Amino acid sequence: MLLKVVKNTVLFSIIIGIFFITNSCGDKTKIKTSATTHKDHNTETASNGISTTGKGEALSIKPNKNTDTSIVIAANKTKKYIPLLKNKRVAIVANQTSVIFKENAYTHIVDSLLQLQINVKKVFAPEHGFRGTADAGELVKDGIDTKTGLPIYSLHGKHKKPTAAQLNDVDLMIFDIQDVGVRFYTYISTLHYVMEACAEQNIPLIVLDRPNPNGNYIDGPVLETVHSNFLGMHPIPLIHGMTIGEYAKMINGEAWLKNKVVCQLTIIELDNYNHEAFYNVPIRPSPNLPNSQSITLYPSLGLFEGTNINAGRGTEFQFQRYGAPFLDKSHYKFSYTPVANFGSKYPKHKNELCYGTDLSKEIVERHFTLKYIMDAYKHSTDKSKFFNTSNFTAHAGTKKLQQQIEAGLSESEIKATWQDDIAAFKIIRQKYLIYK
Repeated sequence: MLLKVVKNTVLFSIIIGIFFITNSCGDKTKIKTSATTHKDHNTETASNGISTTGKGEALSIKPNKNTDTSIVIAANKTKKYIPLLKNKRVAIVANQTSVIFKENAYTHIVDSLLQLQINVKKVFAPEHGFRGTADAGELVKDGIDTKTGLPIYSLHGKHKKPTAAQLNDVDLMIFDIQDVGVRFYTYISTLHYVMEACAEQNIPLIVLDRPNPNGNYIDGPVLETVHSNFLGMHPIPLIHGMTIGEYAKMINGEAWLKNKVVCQLTIIELDNYNHEAFYNVPIRPSPNLPNSQSITLYPSLGLFEGTNINAGRGTEFQFQRYGAPFLDKSHYKFSYTPVANFGSKYPKHKNELCYGTDLSKEIVERHFTLKYIMDAYKHSTDKSKFFNTSNFTAHAGTKKLQQQIEAGLSESEIKATWQDDIAAFKIIRQKYLIYK
């Protein structure tokens, strides 16, 4: 009899375990990466594992030994913001990175809010979509979340800004997305338009802050406003050194919103974060940033997006290598062939042998360098093929950088030309910093 009871108890436990593993937004997987980079802090939600819907979400990287394990993300501080949501009709700007961590697992914030009986009306999704699976620049359609039944409105499709009609049944908006601190990474442009829409409709916005993995430095040319576009809307350097919460404060404070409207903004701050802290992003923030190596190299290799050089799209080493068929194969001993894959249906030089450089195993510093793009230009066998001028200008925020590279200036000479602009930006930035 005792043996039978024990067997039934074990069977019941297994059934309960299976229920919790499967009963959340998407399939569930245990976190094997950087959950240790987040400590539970007044978290009221139960964690049922990882919400994943495929290759676009969880990273398969080990925590870097330099990772600051004391950082508490704002989403985990539920006691700070859940009271603000009670009896409100809530919308949230979210993607696959919008999660609450607990021990060795995490739960999507939308699941958590619904479990806490928060009246979530809809989700707004940035570039790459709610699940983070769409290609860069790909237009994303509106849809319905199959798990929750919530409507999902794309902010990278027909509209980049929530419409008044979409907000007519919303009392409060949440913005919770992992950024990487680079001007042409479009989540801060989405933030701008969300703040503008909220200001125009008198809807308060809560920003749940997350660390900037490239937040330890400021570099690159400052955008010239004549070149303002969705890849860069504000006169800031290429790498701005701010969290998304600090950046939201700057958008308000510098009156960058249309007609100088001001968003009613609440920032839920990080705990134990400073700008020098190493943060190992545990969830792929977009399809082609698969690990910390790619995120560190992204500010430098991202400039290749405005050229005809492949920056690893169509491989498993996105933003960790670069190459093209017209780079000098006598100089470059490394070669690879991009193919259509997750996150890149049409990579540059698809199915063509590319000659270039592999940086996936290199020890790279957390700073911005022009040496890769300058080396590729120098060893291009047909320099007329190198730049896509309008796209490169959109990424660089200025026409000058292409001209400087073509003129053969050294990296130090080029960087010297934007130091005055960076010094001026640092003075402005100081007003909006939350963290040291």
